[in-house]
Amino acid sequence: SGPMQSQMQFPSGYGSHLPNYSAPSGHYSQVPNKAAASHLDNQYRANYYPGYYSAPAQNVMTSVGSNVLNAQESQQLYNNTPPHSGGSSDRPVQGAVSSASYLHASAQQSYSAFDNHYSTSVSSSVASQGFPLNSDHYAMPVVSGAMYPNVSYPPVAAGGVYGQTFTSQSLPAVGQFKETNALFSSQSTSVPHSLQQHVPVGYNTTLSTVSSAQAVQDNLSRNLTGSVPKVNNQINTGGIDSSQPVHSVSQNVPFTKPGAGTSAASAVMSSVRSPAPSLSSKPPSSPSVTQSPEMALQEGMQYGGYVNNQASSAPAPLSSSSDDEEEDEEDEEAALDSSSTTSSASPVLNNYDALEGGGYPETRSVTSSPVPSPSVLQTSKASKPFGYGYPALQPGYQNATPPTPVQHSNPGHHSGFQHYAQACVNQLSSSLGGLSLQHSQQPESLRPVNLTHDRNILPVSSVPAPVPNLNSDLRKLNCSPDSFRCTLTNIPQTQALLNKAKLPLGLLLHPFRDLTQLPVITSSTIVRCRSCRTYINPFVSFIDQRRWKCNLCYRVNDVPEEFMYNPLTRSYGEPHKRPEVQNSTVEFIASSDYMLRPPQPAVYLFVLDVSHNAVEAGYLTILCQSLLENLDKLPGDSRTRIGFITFDSTVQFYNLQEGLSQPQMLIVSDIDDIFLPTPDSLLVNLHESKELIKDLLNALPNMFTNTRETHSALGPALQAAFKLMSPTGGRISVFQTQLPSLGAGLLHSREDPNQRSSTKVVQHLGPATDFYKKLALDCSGQQTAVDLFLLSSQYSDLASLACMSKYSAGCIYYYPSFHRSHNPAQAEKLQKDLKRYLTRKIGFEAVMRIRCTKGLSIHTFHGNFFVRSTDLLSLANVNPDAGFAVQMSIEESLTDTSLVCFQTALLYTSSKGERRIRVHTLCLPVVSSLTDVYAGADVQAVVCLLANMAVDRSVSSSLADARDALVNAVVDSLAAYMSTASNLQQSMLIAPNSLKLFPLYILALLKQKAFRTGTSTRLDDRVYAMCQMKSQPLVHLMKMIHPNLYRIDKLTDESTIHVNDRVVPQPPLQKLSAEKLTREGAFLMDCGSIFYLWIGKNCDNNFIKDVLGYPNYASVPQKMTQLPEVDAPSSERTRSFISWLRDSRPLSPVLQVIKDENPAKTDFFQHLIEDRTEAAFSYYEFLLNIQQQICK
Repeated sequence: SGPMQSQMQFPSGYGSHLPNYSAPSGHYSQVPNKAAASHLDNQYRANYYPGYYSAPAQNVMTSVGSNVLNAQESQQLYNNTPPHSGGSSDRPVQGAVSSASYLHASAQQSYSAFDNHYSTSVSSSVASQGFPLNSDHYAMPVVSGAMYPNVSYPPVAAGGVYGQTFTSQSLPAVGQFKETNALFSSQSTSVPHSLQQHVPVGYNTTLSTVSSAQAVQDNLSRNLTGSVPKVNNQINTGGIDSSQPVHSVSQNVPFTKPGAGTSAASAVMSSVRSPAPSLSSKPPSSPSVTQSPEMALQEGMQYGGYVNNQASSAPAPLSSSSDDEEEDEEDEEAALDSSSTTSSASPVLNNYDALEGGGYPETRSVTSSPVPSPSVLQTSKASKPFGYGYPALQPGYQNATPPTPVQHSNPGHHSGFQHYAQACVNQLSSSLGGLSLQHSQQPESLRPVNLTHDRNILPVSSVPAPVPNLNSDLRKLNCSPDSFRCTLTNIPQTQALLNKAKLPLGLLLHPFRDLTQLPVITSSTIVRCRSCRTYINPFVSFIDQRRWKCNLCYRVNDVPEEFMYNPLTRSYGEPHKRPEVQNSTVEFIASSDYMLRPPQPAVYLFVLDVSHNAVEAGYLTILCQSLLENLDKLPGDSRTRIGFITFDSTVQFYNLQEGLSQPQMLIVSDIDDIFLPTPDSLLVNLHESKELIKDLLNALPNMFTNTRETHSALGPALQAAFKLMSPTGGRISVFQTQLPSLGAGLLHSREDPNQRSSTKVVQHLGPATDFYKKLALDCSGQQTAVDLFLLSSQYSDLASLACMSKYSAGCIYYYPSFHRSHNPAQAEKLQKDLKRYLTRKIGFEAVMRIRCTKGLSIHTFHGNFFVRSTDLLSLANVNPDAGFAVQMSIEESLTDTSLVCFQTALLYTSSKGERRIRVHTLCLPVVSSLTDVYAGADVQAVVCLLANMAVDRSVSSSLADARDALVNAVVDSLAAYMSTASNLQQSMLIAPNSLKLFPLYILALLKQKAFRTGTSTRLDDRVYAMCQMKSQPLVHLMKMIHPNLYRIDKLTDESTIHVNDRVVPQPPLQKLSAEKLTREGAFLMDCGSIFYLWIGKNCDNNFIKDVLGYPNYASVPQKMTQLPEVDAPSSERTRSFISWLRDSRPLSPVLQVIKDENPAKTDFFQHLIEDRTEAAFSYYEFLLNIQQQICK
């Protein structure tokens, strides 16, 4: 029943499929053949850069490339005919390279085992997490035995120029240095597609598999020849029997409420949806643009854990999926207008990928404006300059250098088209203000810094993002680094140049962050490139008033008639002044063409643990109180729906339908065959049933006070929640306090407390079962995200539970040792987190696609999402606190262009029912020299990308390999830089100013909970830190990696800033070392999610009295989390500074006062990363170790 689908391969990283894994019904469809195999496959053997930084193949994807999808290709992917199996297609097949083949490779193959990045174009439906064990760029053996005395590294045989191997004893001197190792290269394998027959699947069915996933992984891990045994699992599942009897107990909850309703339960919402209302009431000729903070703060995004690149083979949504929606839109646009616009008059089709991307279906040629002639589209490089033949055009379209920059209509209209001679590009560049990448003098970012001699390298304030080497006009137009950031702000021309730099190329994104100003554009025409579907942006070029050229694929497009009108200036004939081409971040109100179904209401379901352990922890009181306070602030409209499920050894549902006198509890005790007792009355309209909801929230904390039930049936409760949410999608919020012990998804303790301080192997970083991942994939297909709140005092196997959020685009909150009374700091943190969680904006049914200039390609994603196709990320929910990372490679030389651009488009449904598209565009220069590459390095972005890659490596290989790879990242990049410098002494460790903090940040990363060894670390704590690495935006992740330390007992009004009529002191940053602490001082450490206020024993009593409210040091309590409001200058300065720090992040950190006898003192001193510990180097020792590796 249904078309044949491609078999999903088994990942080897997070969320590994265990034997008998069953792919969700209707979830996996064939991936389009969007790109041919890279032409660099046989060049730079053993040194092809994308391999250097690639995660193991489940989330390593080959690039989209520059070829354009035609209608035939699109139909092959998305129509109802059976897709091609891998190897049967006559075109190259887009896919992923399996990583398991190198997971058990020996260290002797570190530099010579991998000949190229992708020697074969392969098909695979699994996206990856983690880097390979061996690498020819950042190999494991290059670590001193002094640093890891318990780890031995065998010698490695030498290879060729690019494959030469070195051990920690055989590194050459700087002058003789050759390229040593790639951080995380990938083994090329060929994975043939097999076919899988899908039948509707239920949770209680028996799964029958022909072959074992573990056997497949074992074969992959031993196979270094490039061939992988074919997997041919036929999965037959049974559906849920809807005719089974309802075994439930119906009882009235002991509520007392004045008045009694007499009407029976009535249906809350019909399953038949009405057509979506019109999103724009203005006629096409009168577009409007608003730019208000209110509109900018109405929508939302995502938070959470690890890499979720499940599959490059896309799952088809069970109801409405963002992929299909995107394809509909693209087909719509093709039928309507060759100028790449969309109109609300378009019919709605049933395909999704094109709504936000995909190729342009040329076969549908019904247009409202003429297609550019072939002569325009195929202009030779010897053709005349831009705009030739239009001498009467306005200055904005002419090619002559304008007399003043003001006369140039939009300096952002720059292009490096490969259809034109480079001279034309240079001429345009000249007209833009004389952009030049040749430095007349050495920039500050290249100033050599002697790391072993210069002790004070930390800046006095936070490290700013580097400014791209563009002219001032382009800089003003560029995207904010807070939203869109690249590891290299100067893009190398070739892959070979990137290889020499030994730095990763990637993007750090925070696409849905809260913005105070956001241009919101309401128009029936959204102008996009007809070929690559890029949204028009400030960096396109207008050939004349009627044509513009795409800055990503260089295709010439028509300017639609409506776009000629500027709603801001109310003028006609100046398309280059439209807000879309004056702002690099914009948001479009999309038409119905971007919808597969009418916008669904915002639906919130809370799944609550009410076992004895949960009642003792006391979280229910905090949760119910927060819900009562914020019930009216939940994002949504008049259609918003809400529901509650509780569980212990049974599952309890609550009928809150309007008309009841009090909430009604329905208990289902058959957890092995879970069902919904009254499906139509469990999700109710928030406004219609508000009083019943309040009654339930007031009663819940006391309803289970006397329970002695210690078991937890989390799995069955989640199954019920999935069934309840499937028709509409929405958000499931799960609160769990212990290890699931009953029913589906039950877990057993895997942690050995005696191994928490081990310096050897750290085990069980991956899930113990595939149940939670499979559930997440089912939820993702139904546009439902699962958010997890884990409030546990004991081991709860977060590595397994986290899968429910990682693969459904949810988020994870973790409160170790939570107790409402005994741990007030955690209780306060939960209360503040819930306030943000319940009220922040949210987007539903979202997809995100990243596009880049021709010649660049994306091959790995990091974050919480599901990969529906090679470059399309599915986000069932999207929130403003989530970040993403992307690894990139250079497939084609960029010598014909001086600029490259990246664009991310996020299509989502707001909580108000509007379909919106948020677009960010980033422009960066291309450089041809190695020194320019180093000059543009963004050290914080590099470290954050390496952190994401190290998490993958820890899970797919081992924690020790990930640590070694991080060390080698520093060794190789600094050695490569020093090899280009002259007059260096062997005793010097030199770094460019742009990378002077690189060793310090890597040392901080090695001492972070996610990667540290030799220090007692609970397994759940380590896994949660890894989840944070994968989902935090850069600015918050950097505080977690390298906290900020300030001395606050000497605050003055001399160095201050003014924020909202408030004077905020700005104390200088201090080194994270005990040598900066004094017994007479008070120091504040900002760790991102928590503030530590350390008070010295001899601290001034006046400061203690004014700031802490106690007469002396001895009287300060051990568990102090609040600063009193004292009318004293020192108190006002301190509170103003801490409030300013809190306001800069979404989740409010908890303040913890630390005294010498405080147990939290250990946590504080563990963050002093420049000091030596029993298991790790000091910063100076680390530098000496790095220098030793380079100079050997």
